[in-house]
Amino acid sequence: MSTDRPHAGPSLDYHLVRSAQGDHEVEGILVEEFTRHDDFTTTGLHSAGWTPSAGWWSSASLSRGLRTDPAVLARVVPIAHADAVAAYRRLGGRHLPSEAVLRTYFRDHQAFATAPPLRLGPTQPPEGFHERRVYRVLFAKDLRADQVATLRTVWRTTDGCTVGSVAGGHHERDGHQFTWELRRIGHNLAWCLDLTALLGAGSAEALGSILYELTEVLRQHGLVLVTTERFS
Repeated sequence: MSTDRPHAGPSLDYHLVRSAQGDHEVEGILVEEFTRHDDFTTTGLHSAGWTPSAGWWSSASLSRGLRTDPAVLARVVPIAHADAVAAYRRLGGRHLPSEAVLRTYFRDHQAFATAPPLRLGPTQPPEGFHERRVYRVLFAKDLRADQVATLRTVWRTTDGCTVGSVAGGHHERDGHQFTWELRRIGHNLAWCLDLTALLGAGSAEALGSILYELTEVLRQHGLVLVTTERFS
């Protein structure tokens, strides 16, 4: 069942949009929010852009293009909320609206095709857990070698990663266990984060928090979130 719940996490996703002239001049700001099923998989995307000349506008085609068109993708830089506030002021917008107000600018929702989990691999959880889930979070753009090295340090990656992965980690929270790995996919055109969640008793909200936190780390390293899928 889908509830079109917002992106699990405390804030929207912000991006700088640079000039098409390739001079790195900032032209505006893009604000996005993913909607999700109850199991945290993606159902769609809200977005709104702002430029000093046009003000606020909503365009699903821009959000779609920045994930499929390399020329558009090269112009977009993921940023934190504080950076969006500073950029908005620097471009003459004074005070960036609150997130409640920003959501009122979401007028062109892009729905994603959804399907039941693919159920790849074993689904039976080990003793002590009642459910095993596997997620794949897809990202566009690229990572430099030094950024991968930083991620390995942040996540305390060991040499126990599977073939093809470049970084990963493990975490326990609220009786649940989470293991993740980062790898290239699609002939080096994209990245994915594969997360295995072993869920114990109690609420699965910790799973949503982990997905959000891992996604934010990769956004801080320059990747653009595309979608979250579930395999089991």
